[in-house]
This record gives sequence, C-alpha cells and structure tokens, in this order.
Amino acid sequence: MPPFGFTPDSSDDAEKNNGDDSVDFAAMMQKMQQQIQEQFSKLGMSGPGFAPTTEALPKNVVRDNAKKFVTAKGSAPIGANDVSKVAEAFSIAELWLNEATFFPQSTVAANSTLARTDWVDSTLAGWQSTVEPLAVGLTSAIAELLKESAGGDSAGEGEEGSAEDSMQVPVGMIATLLRSFIGSLMATQLGQSIGGLAGTVTGIHDVGLPLVDPVYPALVPQNIDEWARDLDIPIDEVRIFHALRESAGARLFSHNPWLVSYIRSAVTDYARGIHIDIDAIQRQAQELFESSSSNSGEFDPTNPESFSMALNEGVFTPEESPAQRAALVKLETVLALVDGWSENVVNLAAGDRLPNLSALEETLRRRRATSAPTQQLFSNLFGLQVSPRLAREATAFWRAVGELRDLQSRDQIWSGILPTAEDLLTPESYLSSIEIPDDLSSL
Repeated sequence: MPPFGFTPDSSDDAEKNNGDDSVDFAAMMQKMQQQIQEQFSKLGMSGPGFAPTTEALPKNVVRDNAKKFVTAKGSAPIGANDVSKVAEAFSIAELWLNEATFFPQSTVAANSTLARTDWVDSTLAGWQSTVEPLAVGLTSAIAELLKESAGGDSAGEGEEGSAEDSMQVPVGMIATLLRSFIGSLMATQLGQSIGGLAGTVTGIHDVGLPLVDPVYPALVPQNIDEWARDLDIPIDEVRIFHALRESAGARLFSHNPWLVSYIRSAVTDYARGIHIDIDAIQRQAQELFESSSSNSGEFDPTNPESFSMALNEGVFTPEESPAQRAALVKLETVLALVDGWSENVVNLAAGDRLPNLSALEETLRRRRATSAPTQQLFSNLFGLQVSPRLAREATAFWRAVGELRDLQSRDQIWSGILPTAEDLLTPESYLSSIEIPDDLSSL
C-alpha cells in the first residue's frame, strides 16, 4: 500500500518545495476535501460539511436527506377528515386493548395524525440516538486504521525515516477529515433510509423501535390508504387494525422505558467491536479496484475514492467477533419479541370484532417477511436479518405464556429477564426458570 499518497503536484511550486523541509499541508487538505466532495457528487449526494464538529452522525445531513427523499416521493397534507378518522380508530383501539394487555393507555398526543414529513420530524431524534453508536464505532475504527498505517509506514526506516520526519503527513488532520467523510456518508445513508421508510410506515411504532419521548401513538393516513389498496377490506377496518398495532406498541414502550437503553446498548456493543482489518480489506479490495482500472489495485486509507468505492461494495463489512454476533442475536431477539407481543395483543383485542382480521394479519406477515421496515434499515447498516421464523416463534411464545398463566404474568415478563431465542421454543421451561419458589429455605 502506498504511504499516504499525498505529495505535492509536479509543478514549479512543487519543485521549489523539494528543497525545503516543509509541505503545504493546507493545500494538501484542501485538495483532499475537493476529492471527497467529488466522490459525494458521483454518489448523487450533497457533500459533507467540513466545519469542525463533534457529531459522529451529523443531524443536519440526516434530516436534509430524509426530507429530500420523502418530498420527492410525495407527502399528502393532513386534512380535518384524516384527523377525525384517526381519532375514531384510536378511540376504538384503546377500548379494545384494555381487555388484551395489562399495560394502561399511553400518553394521548395532539399530533396523532401525521403526514410523511411529520413522521420524519417526529422520529428523527430517535433514529439519531439509536444509530449514532454505530457511526462512532466505525469512525473510531477508521482512526485506528490510520494510526496503524502511519506507524507501519514509519517503522523500520531508520535514519532515512528520521530525515523525512518533517515530510510526514499529519495523521490527526487526515483522521478528522475522514471521520467527517464517513460520518456524513453514514448520515446520508440513514437519511435516505428514513425517507424511504416514511413512504411505507403506518405509524410511529410500525418499525418496532422506541423512537419518541414521551411515547405516544400516531398513524400516517396516506400510507394506510396505500397499504389497503388492492385489498377487498373496508378502509375503516384496516385503519382500526393499524391503530391497534400502533397503540399496543406505544403501551409497551411507554411502560417499559428500559427497552430504549436495552436496544441501544445492543447497537453499542456491536459498534464497540468494529475493527477494520487492513490485510483482509486489501484482499477483498484487490479485485474491486483492478476491475475499476485502479493503478495500484490497493486500498488507500487516505484516498476518498477508495473509501466511497469500498463502502458501496460492502468491503467494510467487518468479520463479526463472537461479542458482536451476540449483540446482533440480542437485538434480533428483542425486535422479534416486540413484534410477536404486538401481534398476540392485537389478535386478542380484535377477536371476532374485525371480520377480516385473519386476512389483515396474513397481509402484514407476508409484507414484513419481504420488506420489514426495521429490517430494511438494520440490514443496510450491519446486515441484521430478523427472520420470519423467529417472529413466528415469538408470537407463539407470547400466546402460550398467556394461556399458561394470565395477561398480567405475560406482560410482567417485560420487567424481568427477557427470553432468549432458545427460550421461545420452550415457554413452559422458561416460566419455570423465572419462578420464585414459595419456600426459599433451600437458597
């Protein structure tokens, strides 16, 4: 790999500098910034801001890209009729849910009817805090890679290396610039993903994540209308079905605020283990850069084009450590538990009140198996796949617990030790494992 690859241009000024012991680092960094801006343009993105910032995931980049994406797809304004219909659906849903869950109704918000752009505004802070640890982990790994590269280049050079110390590129400056580049690239990806989700989600909790604080339920009428298209089911029934799902999710997160830190800690645990193996990347990148007519066929950590190409081709997908795999299993399981619990609660609440409940559940199941909102995003970010099988097992688990015990016992599980993926297959054994014996003398 070439040592940092930043040398003065072969011009008169450059030749004059050859006799000096200094390099025009300001010009060098300006050139690098220009290269990065060009790479963003090639990717169809706005260039990142290079002003000093402490943000690993720039909020303005996430917001601007999300808004741009959803605006391009179209966001219908909210009318008085929308507000009235949604309020009616929530009124029915909350009444029915009182019989299906131990958790009482959550906060009632004035803005429970959202346009697509409103959904973006409402959930943006939640997305930011959920995904930011991943950006921190990746940018830290990039900085570590640069340090290792700088150390490797200078190691073993002896006197000749000492003579050229004054020509060394300032690693700190490059690391800062690359952190801005990688952070902006991830923020752009996140913003586009949020904008894409805004065109399909039916409510704030459709994604199965705690995204608002305080927690409240809200629906997106435009997306519910599109969800119901081609279904031979009355739209009022479809709306009540989604109101049940939305309110159930809001009740769960409202009365179990620790789930917020639980989910984010899983993301943080995964991010903490990110390490970029330069040798592995060299092997993966060899074919990529040779096929793109690269002169060296090698990955250069200081070359913005190398980074953008590698990110697009998935070269930076790290080999998971056991700790990272455990974090992903933890995240996958809790997402399945949330989804399965909601399905079980909605089924109990609706009962025979919704004539087309089975058809609605099957439609939801089929669509989520191919394009689950959270899976779309997490799959893009770190390859997380919440399998339909695990979601089905979680639904069966909650149903079995409710039958073996009662609704209160079922819902109180959320305040204790959550079941593992293996526990989902044996609900009776799991319940026995968390029971406190009447006689504690043996302890």
